[in-house]
Amino acid sequence: MIAASSMGTVFEWYDFFIYGTLAGIIGKTFFPSGNATLETLLVWAGFAVGFGFRPLGAVLFGYLGDRLGRKYTFLVTVTLMGMATAGVGLTPSAEAIGYAAPALVLLLRVLQGLALGGEYGGAAIYVSEHSPPGRRGFHTGFIQASVVGGFVLSLVVVLGCKAAMSAAVWEAWGWRVPFILSIVLLAVSLWMRLKLSESPVFRAMREEGEIAGNPFVESFTYPGNRKRIFIALFGIAAGLTVIWYTAMFSALSFLKGAMRMEDTAAEIIVGSAAALGMVFFVIFGSLSDRIGRKKPIVWGYALTLALLFPAFWIIGDHANPHLSRAAERAPIFVVGPDCDYNPLDSEQATRCGKLLSDLAGAGVSYRLSKAPVLVLQVGGRALPLETHPWDDRKARSMQLQQWLGEAGYNFTKVRPAIRDAFAIGVTLLLLMALSGATYGPVAALLSEMFPPRIRYSSMSIPYHIGTGYFGGFLPLISSYMVASSGNPYQGLWYTWGVVAVALVVSLWGLRGGLPRDYGEDVS
Repeated sequence: MIAASSMGTVFEWYDFFIYGTLAGIIGKTFFPSGNATLETLLVWAGFAVGFGFRPLGAVLFGYLGDRLGRKYTFLVTVTLMGMATAGVGLTPSAEAIGYAAPALVLLLRVLQGLALGGEYGGAAIYVSEHSPPGRRGFHTGFIQASVVGGFVLSLVVVLGCKAAMSAAVWEAWGWRVPFILSIVLLAVSLWMRLKLSESPVFRAMREEGEIAGNPFVESFTYPGNRKRIFIALFGIAAGLTVIWYTAMFSALSFLKGAMRMEDTAAEIIVGSAAALGMVFFVIFGSLSDRIGRKKPIVWGYALTLALLFPAFWIIGDHANPHLSRAAERAPIFVVGPDCDYNPLDSEQATRCGKLLSDLAGAGVSYRLSKAPVLVLQVGGRALPLETHPWDDRKARSMQLQQWLGEAGYNFTKVRPAIRDAFAIGVTLLLLMALSGATYGPVAALLSEMFPPRIRYSSMSIPYHIGTGYFGGFLPLISSYMVASSGNPYQGLWYTWGVVAVALVVSLWGLRGGLPRDYGEDVS
């Protein structure tokens, strides 16, 4: 039962995460703009669209799960997810069909978001309702780990496909194979889940005539439930999600982008850390059976606030030591008038804006201040901007990289030394441990917080609002903050702020003590 539920969740999250894993190629294929920064933001906007529709999926499938049953609802969600993911792999490029390409991709992301909105709650509740109280955290910890498993599987499939074909084939059409493989994973998942029986808690409710008339309405009218939804949203879902996405997606984007690490090397390091880190989700889920759900979550939040920035500083120093030393030895200063920079514009209106756009595209940090005359200073040397090819974006970018190269900046992709890769991996494992502490106990905690008749809806709605909006928009918001500021670490403040709020809410709202049984008062 655990294997079937967990593997289905792995496959469904694989379908969702493969988009983020292949963000670079998707940007060039479906959102071409000639501006690398804008393409990245558009891809993450598409990523966020899928997450944005997860709450609607939670409402729809939560209603069905509380009315029709847990098993059949997550059979529907996994089917919808598999078909939508394969559709992304079959969508023609923007070069072939124009604006219809990004429109189709966004539509398929909407369908993925709807499906995922019903998947997690169904699998988590199904396992939880089969489990004895003293083992509920341990058993549902596998569901939590399977979310990470979907990310790891997406990296494994991408690396395997790239190894099996030439670079030219991969760039031309081979990247579509991981999406189309979703059909195979869908067949396996359906075969496994069709063998499952319905949840014993739901069967008992059906036999006793306790099925909710309208689970969505009752989720907000049941005594005390609005407070529980508030705590689940701001104290649980929002905090744990931004930690997990920062540990994996932000780290992968940081290594590939700002730190200019070779894609394959970055994917292997992050994927290895994620695979090894899955055990923390089960460990902390099991630990919560013995010490309560609240303590690991609060500990994880507090340690994240203390260690988030130092962890990424360590990753940056080891990912590309030459780039770090160049930034220290030859810092970049931009001073001038009209230095308004909007990363969402394909071309900036002013010369200073164009300069900031090119620096952001090169992935180098800079410091900005106002002055009457535009000056670009690298390592104390003012560069000759009067001869800069302002109206030719490609020539402008090449000239900038030449200047920065003369100052010691290296823009070729790097492969880290073994000791540096090990240091990055250990640091990512630390972040995965923090994610496991906050995420591992959550399926059991949320299922225990809400009454059985409206559990699917009441659990899914706050969880998917929190993960959908606070987590799903994290790559877009943090990328925008980095691009706007020129500081590759600036986006971490978004994660830090959300976790700080989650810590306060969880300290105030989560009940301490040992886990409760389903027969106890849920208030």
